[in-house]
Amino acid sequence: MSQATTSATSAASDAATEPASQTRELTCIRCPKGCQITVTIEHGEVTDVTGNTCPRGEEYARKEVTNPTRVVTSVVPVDGSPACAMASVKTAGDVPKGKVLDVIDALRPVRLTSPVRIGDVVLANVCDTGVDVVATKNC
Repeated sequence: MSQATTSATSAASDAATEPASQTRELTCIRCPKGCQITVTIEHGEVTDVTGNTCPRGEEYARKEVTNPTRVVTSVVPVDGSPACAMASVKTAGDVPKGKVLDVIDALRPVRLTSPVRIGDVVLANVCDTGVDVVATKNC
């Protein structure tokens, strides 16, 4: 049997054994309540969300199981400020969860020079995500 045939047979068998319906249990992080949410997924599509007490919980759950994202926070060194050796930074928006470590790696060589103001762009379009890293502390 050729490798292409083996791969096609393996993919077909994987699809046949994949459950048509599955559930995921999540703890919502959109507010302090921490609702326990159950998401039902059928054939790769979200079909039901239960346990949330507000619409934000449903939105969070659907996004988390289909396209999880995160805001990344870190610190970077600041030169020229005796009172502030490190400045806190964060992504200005969500980045794909799979790129979080890439964003952290991209921040490793970054050094800022005082003065630094809240909102200053520290790293534009980090890892080609379309999201900037911005300062969250004045130094």
